[in-house]
Amino acid sequence: MAVFYDVSLPISTAMPIWPGDPDIRIERVFSVKQGDEFNVSRLELGSHTLTHVDAPRHFIEQGVSVDRLPLDVLIGPAVVAELRPQGSLITAIDLGHIGIRNVERLLIKTRNSDLWAGGVYDFEYDFVSLSQDAAQWLLSKGIKLVGIDYLSIEAFNARDMAVHRILLEKGIVILEGLDLSQVPEGRYQLICLPLKVRHGDGAPARVVLTH
Repeated sequence: MAVFYDVSLPISTAMPIWPGDPDIRIERVFSVKQGDEFNVSRLELGSHTLTHVDAPRHFIEQGVSVDRLPLDVLIGPAVVAELRPQGSLITAIDLGHIGIRNVERLLIKTRNSDLWAGGVYDFEYDFVSLSQDAAQWLLSKGIKLVGIDYLSIEAFNARDMAVHRILLEKGIVILEGLDLSQVPEGRYQLICLPLKVRHGDGAPARVVLTH
């Protein structure tokens, strides 16, 4: 019997956003409770809210937009690997300890997921992220999609956003804002479907793992 893990964060005004990004706003426009025939809400949020995909266009003006990302990258076999670095940066050495082979989609589970499991929804500045040499390691291994369990794959105070640029310039899809707290390490089938925003630099996504 198939097991499914919904690793998407719920879109809610109680959830954290990247400092400076648009706020999440959910407004009930029509309400059955108020006498309308149906419920309809207005949603306002940034394209990189909570669980979302970064397309190359996020940093590269002529890069591939989110609506043109290949489905055979967003859907397919994936590995969930847990890393607990001493500090807040995952290095190439850390990734080398995973010992993966023939993997195109890598989802990295860290202590970040403990925040989601514990209901800690204040923005965490010292989240676990990737170093530049870790990004280069991913390139060398032929990774096509990499995901992590916080709102960015790159440290909050990173200069020049080098990790994003290293990956996106080579067309690697970045998946951020995962909740992997209930997911054991292992191999899964990934289904990642970002909103089809025309010419979009990124989009929120519903992400499911199954095996």
